[in-house]
Amino acid sequence: MENSNYYTADTCDVVVIGAGHAGCEAALASARMGLKTIIFALNLDSIAMMPCNPSIGGTSKGHLVREIDALGGEMGKNIDKTYLQSRMLNTGKGPAVYSLRAQADKSKYHTEMKRTMENTPNLDIKQGEVAEILTDENKKVIGVRIESGNIYECKAAILCTGTYLKARCLYGDTIIESGPNGMRNSTQLSQSLMSLGIKLQRFKTGTPARVDKRSLDFSKMKIQKGDEKTVPFSFENEHKDISREQIPCYLTYTNNETHKIIRENLDRSPLYGGVIKGTGPRYCPSIEDKVVRFEDRDRHQLFIEPEGEDTNEMYVQGMSSSLPADVQIRMYRTVPGMENVKIMRNAYAIEYDCLAANQLKLSLEMKDVGGLFCAGQFNGTSGYEEAAAQGIMAGINAALYVKGEKPFLLDRSEGYIGVLIDDVVTKTSKEPYRMMTSRAEYRLLLRQDNADLRLTEYGRKLGLISDERYAAFLEKKRLTEDEIKRVKKINIGPKPEVNRLLRELGTRELSNGAKLSELIKRPEASYDALKEIDPERPNLPDEVREQVNIQIKYEDYIARQIEQVQKFKKLEGRVIPEDIDYSLVPSLRIEARQKLENIRPVNIGQAARISGVSPADINMLLVYLG
Repeated sequence: MENSNYYTADTCDVVVIGAGHAGCEAALASARMGLKTIIFALNLDSIAMMPCNPSIGGTSKGHLVREIDALGGEMGKNIDKTYLQSRMLNTGKGPAVYSLRAQADKSKYHTEMKRTMENTPNLDIKQGEVAEILTDENKKVIGVRIESGNIYECKAAILCTGTYLKARCLYGDTIIESGPNGMRNSTQLSQSLMSLGIKLQRFKTGTPARVDKRSLDFSKMKIQKGDEKTVPFSFENEHKDISREQIPCYLTYTNNETHKIIRENLDRSPLYGGVIKGTGPRYCPSIEDKVVRFEDRDRHQLFIEPEGEDTNEMYVQGMSSSLPADVQIRMYRTVPGMENVKIMRNAYAIEYDCLAANQLKLSLEMKDVGGLFCAGQFNGTSGYEEAAAQGIMAGINAALYVKGEKPFLLDRSEGYIGVLIDDVVTKTSKEPYRMMTSRAEYRLLLRQDNADLRLTEYGRKLGLISDERYAAFLEKKRLTEDEIKRVKKINIGPKPEVNRLLRELGTRELSNGAKLSELIKRPEASYDALKEIDPERPNLPDEVREQVNIQIKYEDYIARQIEQVQKFKKLEGRVIPEDIDYSLVPSLRIEARQKLENIRPVNIGQAARISGVSPADINMLLVYLG
């Protein structure tokens, strides 16, 4: 700052570095909470860009989007405006794993998010590379320096750099020093972070080719249509608000010829030739990985998905690769319907610097750099939804930090966001982290349908939920509670019309009377299916009827899970002193002592989830604390 070429260009409360899905949510949350916020993007055309799959949601990810919306975030509203096709996944299973997924118009998604941000009070958008994080003598953030030398003073900064830090894209022998999708990369910030003592690691991810729709033969593929009745992501919308004509996707498969070409050219892949040093996501492998790891499989499914209404580019979901361009065209042309395919953009792998996330607090603030928050793929995660979920939490907590208030934390029993952040911070990940429903212990309570009932009150207290929306939420809650009470009081007798309906539903007839709520609990029945034997039923919105059905049908299971949560809360309530010296805890194993010292868990529950810390170690810790 003493350099005469440096000068203070502006002063604000919060600087957000990066305008991907994490950065957008972080900046919007901070600005909407009343703090003057500046967001920097390397290129304003990369705001909310989808460099990989053109979709939002999916298994477990749909839960995250609904939770972001319930807190007052933007992702759900934005995809509702710009989707091409929408489907509810896993409907053959229980409601705990129902997950909404929508194909996005990539260009329109970017445009709409950029428009929203440009018209948000307290938020300035700037193009430029942040080169340095500035701190005071107490190692607290006081500003950032951009590549031109301009200083932007701030009280907190949020790192949302995604896959841009020292990024390079690779396919075959071709190595391009750039960020995703041909965008410029960030070349200076990594060194600044390391000079602050921050440990970085190298991860990689990849993307398939984009192909010309006109070169495909869809008659050889299976058509995949959207749902007739579209379910919105945002709780502010109803079906009628977002209903529109949908664009189909298509299903096809690789085959033995595809796999033969891949195996013959593995030595030309930078992934297998040792050129790529970063670790890739296990749950989103390249086609080379699939062929090597699942050598007994004679085919892998591929989804051909539109990139937008106004483009011929199609995305080949499931065929990510870093093989050379000549191999890519040969292997793609072995796929049914793609025999004459023309590639518009080659598939590639991308390597980038990211954070070893055990350096973070649960608030997503760095432990050793005050006021520096981190979110998104920079934290070692993968996926737009995981990024956005961390983004809104980092934005909220940066704003609370500047205001001098306690951080806002969600635990594992309150939301998938809580599971995500706890896993990322507590468990050492050697690969990009991806959210899955199996990671949530209390997933029957953390359904996507009730995200508003779980989290809207928090969003309201934080100032992110409007009066109008909050009034609508309270009305939904009242209608649901009143209807559940009414249904539980209704007795149904063994009348002929009742037993006729029960026979039609494939469930046993009544010989004696029963409560309507007991009939709803039967696997073959539901609240809506029993409508004709409940003539006093009020006319209720879809979302209220859904809540009544689920809360009654799964009442016993939900009660059991609530008991489990109460036990979990007891462990979370056992706070560990911030200044604890683990070397003084008797009989604690060396590995456990090192892990506890490194993570610095805030409570016994978090300590118990650290890999390498055994139940016996926890008992020793409890005895010491007691």
